[in-house]
Amino acid sequence: MSESLFTQLLNLACGAFLLAAVIVLWRRELAAIVRLFALQGLALAAIALLLGLHEERWDLIVVAAGIGALRAGLLPYLIRRALAALVVGRTDDQGQGYVRSEEVRETQPLVNVAASLLTAAALTLLAYAVARPLVELNPTPATRALPVGLAVVLIGFFVLVTRRRALAQVVGFLLLDNGITATAFLAASGVPLIVELGVSFDVLLAVLVLQLLTVRVREAFGTTDIDDLRELHD
Repeated sequence: MSESLFTQLLNLACGAFLLAAVIVLWRRELAAIVRLFALQGLALAAIALLLGLHEERWDLIVVAAGIGALRAGLLPYLIRRALAALVVGRTDDQGQGYVRSEEVRETQPLVNVAASLLTAAALTLLAYAVARPLVELNPTPATRALPVGLAVVLIGFFVLVTRRRALAQVVGFLLLDNGITATAFLAASGVPLIVELGVSFDVLLAVLVLQLLTVRVREAFGTTDIDDLRELHD
């Protein structure tokens, strides 16, 4: 693979990776947010694959395949299962169809969509400013894309603290993890296979626990809105 082609494809993958995180702030339907997370997982796998092909490292290619299977396949599937459990299977007043629970949509985020998108732009600029000294140390195509990983870390943390639905916060946590993984790949040209496997199993275990917890909380209290649950101690 030529250097120019590698740079173009890497920039395209990083652009898709960042765009998916930004669009998560725009969408409120949890099903759409999960699909965006799956697309971001594909973009992250593409980043690892491109680095592996460019450096001729088979371990990065294996890691890329594992990332694609886990972050674009298994994790979105688990979140969709939890989301399906939040659908209330009852008929409407006319006895036709069923009424979907409000739990499947982020109805009232703490920050509105317009302000969230402006914040994402500001966080992206901050990431580029912070990463500039690091890029200047070794200005390769991978390190030039390093601000993208940092921007997704900041956006994931922003989603985590501003969304009220538990599943939306789970997605925020996973965006944060994707950003950390992308930063590691771009800064150090990948991580050892055993390290990525350990991190992936930890993330998978966390999502399984959060999925079970979300469904149990919904069954016990009728909502997964964090603000409503906070009032239960009163």
